[in-house]
Amino acid sequence: MTDKLTTASVLAFERKLDPSDAVFHAGHWDDRAQSHAWQPIKLRIKPIRGTISNRLKAKEQDPAKLDAQIEKPNLQTVDVAALPAEVDTLKVQFTLRVLGGAGTPSACNSAAYQAKLRATVQGYVQQHGFGELARRYAANLANGRFLWRNRAGAEQVEVTVEQMQGGQAAHTWSFDALALNTRAVDAINTEAKGLDELGQAIAAGLAGSQHVMLRITAFVRQGAGQEVFPSQELILDQKAQKTDDGVLVKKSKTLYHVDGVAAIHSQKIGNAIRTIDTWYEGAEELGPIAVEPYGSVTTQGKAYRQPKQKLDFYTLLDHWLLKDQVPPAEQKHFVMAVLIRGGVFGDAS
Repeated sequence: MTDKLTTASVLAFERKLDPSDAVFHAGHWDDRAQSHAWQPIKLRIKPIRGTISNRLKAKEQDPAKLDAQIEKPNLQTVDVAALPAEVDTLKVQFTLRVLGGAGTPSACNSAAYQAKLRATVQGYVQQHGFGELARRYAANLANGRFLWRNRAGAEQVEVTVEQMQGGQAAHTWSFDALALNTRAVDAINTEAKGLDELGQAIAAGLAGSQHVMLRITAFVRQGAGQEVFPSQELILDQKAQKTDDGVLVKKSKTLYHVDGVAAIHSQKIGNAIRTIDTWYEGAEELGPIAVEPYGSVTTQGKAYRQPKQKLDFYTLLDHWLLKDQVPPAEQKHFVMAVLIRGGVFGDAS
């Protein structure tokens, strides 16, 4: 009699798409070929006098009290980042490592579970390969989704992806990012020139058949002097900080930087790249969401893959491995995408 297979209590996966932070530089759109000489975008501290604009309680809506509130200065000190007044283009650059071994746990304390997991992943790879997932990741590089707010309102956005070998670009693909719709489900599989080839390179990296390092550069024509948007830091215990001039200030908004250069967090870049989940209920209306075990979208405070729907990662994985209930192809893609995302998925109970 064989023991019933159960989920390992220790089960962890390393991420297989490993982006760097994305740093900001500025220059002229017509000088993109010489962008290596562009100036870095530095953060600046700006003191501002705001107005009272928050929602008032009923007892505060008396006209006289509101006038009194408005007379009080709402002083704030914030970080800002902007293009210099004489140039019109933002350059955003980062690298992306694509690692093999997708679906292989970095930690698992059950040999039987690991063997079943290995056989399941091998079955998926033999039947589907990594082509579908890789093409979707490639689409999110091509359409510039990783630019977040910097993409909105831009006049032109050009994305260049270089596959690096020995420190040199062995292959290069260029895309007109604004020609690719980031919202439509069908746009995931757009026929943009070079997208299939880029997807094949990413698939080869996930399969472990070749070393894949990509360098992604986006040029965003915003307009001279326009504000740009690096990541904003979450600081729960905000304390006064000393500026370059030696002045102590307590900032209400702190932006992210790398050695003084405005930047986007690698985690935020990774979130954009894995925004490929169109297999949840309601995707036709909302479009792709980031691959998360419960389909969580924090900006909406909503999880689109509730356990009661039996479309969350844990239910799909457990049914697949422990009960041999093979999910539909699109949900297999979702489970594999979560394993590529990485995380700790053991059964602690």
